[in-house]
Amino acid sequence: MEFTLYGYTFAAEPEWIALGAAFVIGALMFYWARKSRRSYLFLPELSVVADPAEPLPIATIIPARNEAHQIARAVSSFPHNPVIVVDDASTDGTAEVAARAGATIVSAPKLRRGMAGKPNACQAGANSTDAEWLLFVDADTWYEPPFAPSLLAYAREHSLSMTTVFLKQECVTIWEKMLLPYAFGLYFCGVDARQVNDPLGFEALANGQCMLWKHANYDFAGGHRAVGQSVIEDVELARVAKRHQLKTMVLRGEQFGHVRMYDSFAAIWRGFQKNSFRFLLVNPRTGFEVVLASIVMASWIPVLVALCWQGLWVPALLFYFIPSLAWAPWYGGFFRALLVPYAIYLFQAIALNAMVSTTFGLETRWKGRRI
Repeated sequence: MEFTLYGYTFAAEPEWIALGAAFVIGALMFYWARKSRRSYLFLPELSVVADPAEPLPIATIIPARNEAHQIARAVSSFPHNPVIVVDDASTDGTAEVAARAGATIVSAPKLRRGMAGKPNACQAGANSTDAEWLLFVDADTWYEPPFAPSLLAYAREHSLSMTTVFLKQECVTIWEKMLLPYAFGLYFCGVDARQVNDPLGFEALANGQCMLWKHANYDFAGGHRAVGQSVIEDVELARVAKRHQLKTMVLRGEQFGHVRMYDSFAAIWRGFQKNSFRFLLVNPRTGFEVVLASIVMASWIPVLVALCWQGLWVPALLFYFIPSLAWAPWYGGFFRALLVPYAIYLFQAIALNAMVSTTFGLETRWKGRRI
């Protein structure tokens, strides 16, 4: 193969082209995996304080729609502060289970046109209490006893209006173990942790699974009502807080906060389809980096095939393990990360499906509702 540059003709053997491509793609894989991990670990880690016996000035609000199988675990995580479960037209006995676990039940108002279910339920929960602090958590999360007092102490110490916590991802099925660490790591390829925790930074981030708000500041920012039409209301709410110059902080809390987001492949597909492409539209700069990293990762098979086609078996064998080596920190070890190649292309299929559905207005359903 020959090519001309500035009047000079160069010859390039196919073998060297394949080796060069493998080197470049392998280096970029390590770059993106390392960048995402460093960005995540740059987030401050919530420290543990003594677990107080007295009640806390917090109302925990849990929006719930058909969560009877797990709502009691979430409610029981907060024995020292009132828990409000906002029942969003459940048909599986969620309200009864939550009440037996000790929660106060509030019925979500009828959805207005254009209003998303979760913001509607969260706002109803906030309206039902005059507690000084509001802790919004999802029904699929659960917490160790020191969590609530530690988070409150952190918010008070740093004079925060809102703080949000990324929890430990609990993976049970093979699909969860395969896809969730990769998707989580890919998400942080586009996140600048310095920006999200800088009051003057342009980037905003929040995790809707766990958000603590000072009630007065929540009302000042407009609450969930201000982001009622968004299906990624957490990021939008963080942006609203920054626009109002409220002090916020994004933390890591794997020590005593857990979440199991999806319990089947179908749930993973629907969940990522709901959020992935819409997130890219809301955060174009972050989305561009995530797409770029995803393209690099998806280049793995073409480069591997090129190496094998040229009979470069040893480089091909080494290149085969590059994704697993690069993403091992996200998976908790190299052997678990052997699932990465499968995750790359399954996630690509989910993201492509989400893009087509969003672009052409195709129906996407989540918990029985069209979104």
